[in-house]
Amino acid sequence: MDERRVDREANVRAVVERLKSELRRADIEAEVTGRAKHIYSIWRKMTRKGVDFEQVFDVTAVRVLVPDVASCYATLGVVHTLWDHIRGEFDDYIATPKENGYQALHTAVIGPDGKNLEVQIRTFNMHKEAELGVAAHWSYKEGSRQKADFQKKIAWLRQVLEAKEIEGVDFISRFKSEMFQDRVYVLTPKGEVVDLPKGATPLDFAYHIHSEVGHRCRGAKVDGKIVPLAYELKSGERVEIMTGKQPAPSREWLNPHLGYLKSQRARAKVRQWFRVQDYDKNVSTGRAILERELQRLGVTGANLEKVAQRFGKNKLEDFLEVIGRGDITPTQLSAAFPEPVTTQAQETQPEKTTALQTPRADGAMGGVRILGIGNLLTAAAGCCQPLPEDPVIGYVTRGRGLMIHREDCPNFLRLKRDNPERVVKVDWTSREKDVFKAQIHVLAGSRSGIVKDVTAVFGEVKVPVISVKSNVDSKTGIVSIGYVVEVSNLGQLARVLTEISQVPGVIEAARKTS
Repeated sequence: MDERRVDREANVRAVVERLKSELRRADIEAEVTGRAKHIYSIWRKMTRKGVDFEQVFDVTAVRVLVPDVASCYATLGVVHTLWDHIRGEFDDYIATPKENGYQALHTAVIGPDGKNLEVQIRTFNMHKEAELGVAAHWSYKEGSRQKADFQKKIAWLRQVLEAKEIEGVDFISRFKSEMFQDRVYVLTPKGEVVDLPKGATPLDFAYHIHSEVGHRCRGAKVDGKIVPLAYELKSGERVEIMTGKQPAPSREWLNPHLGYLKSQRARAKVRQWFRVQDYDKNVSTGRAILERELQRLGVTGANLEKVAQRFGKNKLEDFLEVIGRGDITPTQLSAAFPEPVTTQAQETQPEKTTALQTPRADGAMGGVRILGIGNLLTAAAGCCQPLPEDPVIGYVTRGRGLMIHREDCPNFLRLKRDNPERVVKVDWTSREKDVFKAQIHVLAGSRSGIVKDVTAVFGEVKVPVISVKSNVDSKTGIVSIGYVVEVSNLGQLARVLTEISQVPGVIEAARKTS
C-alpha cells in the first residue's frame, strides 16, 4: 500500500490499455474497464473474511465485457497467456451460476510488476443482470442484510416501471411467468413452504431443512410416491425425506453431471462433511481421484511428490487427503500440468547423445535424444502417440527407422517380448518449436451445436485440429467426438482438456492413448 492512489490508478490504466491491445490482436470485440480498490474497502474485506492483505486478490481489478459466451472463454485464454494465473483463484460462474443467477468468469493473475490482478469477464447481458437484476449485490456492498425476497421485489418493480401496457389478466400472467421462473416452491409434510432454486432436487430440499437431514437422506417421496434423489422438483409438490440412523453422504452427490444437487449451499455442506471424516479414508479416496485424473490425461510414472509440492504439500499423504476431502478438485489438478511433469523414467544421460530435428511432414519425430548411438530416422508410434513428459522407449524397425512408444504401450510390450535386442533407450529433449500429434476423446450430451462449441475451444487456445470424427448413440443420445490435434507438450494438452470440460453439456474429455 506504499503507492499513492494516483499511482495505483495509473497502473490500472496501463493494464487496461495492454489488455485492450491484446484483445484487438485476437479479434475479440470487448469493453475493458478497471479500478483500484479503496484502502477502506480493502480493510473491510480483510476484516469480513478474516484474511491477510496478500490474500486480497482484487486490490487492482479489471472487468471485460464481450458480446457472447464464446468470447468470454476466448478472453480468458488471452488473459492467462498474457499473465501467470494464481492457482486456486479461478471461478467459472457461467458453467455453474451462483444461486441468485450471477454469471461471470473470475480469475486472478500476477500482473505487471508482480502485483496481483483480478479479472472479471462477462457478456453485456450478464453485466446488466449483475448490476440491475436479482444478481445485483449492491446491498452486500453497502453492508445491508435484506433477504432475497426484497431483492426480487426490487427486480419486479423495475419491470413494472419499464412496462408500457400491463393490465388485468396480462399483468397476472406475466407476474407468474417472470417472477417465479427461476424458483420452485414446495411443501413440507406439515404444509410449510420451502423456496428453492429452479431445478432443485429432494436432496437440495433435505439440506435446506437441516444439514443432518441431508446427511442422513436415503430416499424421498413426492406427493406420496417414491422418486429418485435426482428428481427435479416442481412448485406445489409435497416432499417427504426418508432418513437413516447414520449420516452417509455419497461423493457422487458432488458430481454436477449426475444432477443430485443444484444448490451451492447444499454442495458446501456435503464437502464440509467429508472434511471431518477419517484421514485414512480421505487419503484412499484422494489416491483414486488422482489416479483417475492422471489416466484421463494419459500420464504414467508421474513423480507424485513433486506434484504435491506444487500445491504446498511436502508429504504425499497430506496431498492425497486434501484431494479426498474435496479441497482440490479434478479441474485444479488438470490446471497444475501446464508446468512440466517430472516422470520417474528419467535416465542418466550417457556421454553420447543425439538430438533430432523438429518433426517433419513425413512423420519424422523431433524432441527426442537417442542414448548411446548415432542418428536414426525416428517417428512417433501411431498406436500410443507419445507426448513430451511421457515415459518413452525406442524400438528399431526394419526399414522404418526408430519408432518411439510409450513405455506402457501394449504393442511395444509385445514387440519387446519377441525381439528384446531391438529396444533402444530414448529420452526427451527440451525444444519449444516441437509439435506432436495427440488424440482426444470427448463424450457429451446430444444438443444442438455441441460439436461446434467443443471444436471452438481449440481455436481459442490456439491448438491446431488435424481431424474430427463424431457420432451419436441412438439409444442413449450421447455424442462421441474424436479429435487428432497438434500440441507441444503434456501441459498444453491438460489445458485443452480442462477448457473442453467446462463446455456446457460435456460429460468427459480425455486423452486417448491406444
